[in-house]
Amino acid sequence: MELNKIYNEDCFKGIKKIPDKSIDLIIIDPPYEIETSGKSKGESNIANSILKVEKNLVNDNLVNGYDLSLLNELVRVMKKINIYIWCNKKQIEKYLRYFLDIHKCKYEILIWNKTNPMPLYKGKYMNDKEYCLYFKKDSKCMPSNYEDAKTVFISTINAKDKVKYKHPTIKPLDFIRKLIRNSSEENDVVLDCFMGSGTTAVACFLENRNFIGFEINEKYYTIANERIKEIL
Repeated sequence: MELNKIYNEDCFKGIKKIPDKSIDLIIIDPPYEIETSGKSKGESNIANSILKVEKNLVNDNLVNGYDLSLLNELVRVMKKINIYIWCNKKQIEKYLRYFLDIHKCKYEILIWNKTNPMPLYKGKYMNDKEYCLYFKKDSKCMPSNYEDAKTVFISTINAKDKVKYKHPTIKPLDFIRKLIRNSSEENDVVLDCFMGSGTTAVACFLENRNFIGFEINEKYYTIANERIKEIL
C-alpha cells in the first residue's frame, strides 16, 4: 500500500491489503462502548450539552464498539506487537484478556487526565479521564526524557480542536506525538485504522514517521486530508 496516505474505506477490508509483519507501530482510537443517557432536553444547560455530544456520537456510529476480530489482523501486520489502543473503562478487560492471555504481552495503562471535565458526579466518579492501553511483545518503549516517560497526560479537554476539526472524540496532538516518539524510530511505519480527523497522520509528519490510515467516514476523511495539506 502507498505510504503517507489515508484510505477512505472500511479498515476491515483495507487491512487485508497490508502485508504480514510490515507495520512498526499501531495507534488506534476505535469506537467506545458507551451507554447514552437518553434523557429529554430542557433539564439544564449541561444536560443539553451532553445530549448534543451523544447525538453526534450516535450519528457517527461511535458508541457501539467494533468487531474485535480486527485485533487478529492488527497482530498479523505488526513486525512485533507494539500497539496503543484508546478505550473506555468498559473495554479494558476485553483488551487485557486478548493481549495478555492469548499473546502474553507486557502492558501499560496511560491516562489522559482532563482538568476541566463536565462537573457531573452524582452517584458516580467524575468522567475526567480516558484510557490508552499499550501492549508490546519483544518491542521497545524508549522515552528520551522525563516528560515523555510519564503515564499521565494532563491537559484541558481540547475544545478548540473539536470545533476546528469537527470530530467529537479528537485526541490531543501532543499526546499522540509522545506515543510515536516513545515507541517508534524515524522513518518507521505507523498504522491508524480509525484515523478520524487525522491527528495520527499529522503527528507522524511532525515526528518524521510514515503512516497508513483508514477512515470510513467521508466527512472526517476530507477534514483529515485538508489538515495534512496545512502541515505540508
